[in-house]
Amino acid sequence: MDENRARSVVDQLRGRGIAAEMEKAGVYQFGIRIALPDGRQAIWDTDGTAGLEAQVMRNGMLVGFVPSIPGSEDFDESQVVEEIAHTDYDKPIATRRSTPLPPAEPLAPEGGVFKRFLDGFRYR
Repeated sequence: MDENRARSVVDQLRGRGIAAEMEKAGVYQFGIRIALPDGRQAIWDTDGTAGLEAQVMRNGMLVGFVPSIPGSEDFDESQVVEEIAHTDYDKPIATRRSTPLPPAEPLAPEGGVFKRFLDGFRYR
């Protein structure tokens, strides 16, 4: 995933009350990390493939995954946000929820006031 796209998706998820952070997996490899309530983390799209998929980790161990979503290589940012927001992580192979999550209080943007300074003014 492109760095600016990952940053935009994280901001939109945080605006919906989902604890998302940008994941820097390697050189020019970016994704989205979702903190789940029970201590697990869902790490979305850090492998550089075109499709959208995730790994669910706990203490560095793989405990579940979201299989590659068909057609996701053509998703725009809003579709990526919707797919991540509607994922149910309760089973080892995660699925899409049939009903949307209830609205939650928006979270503060990642990086706060110094966000543009920390990122080196690389985006608009």
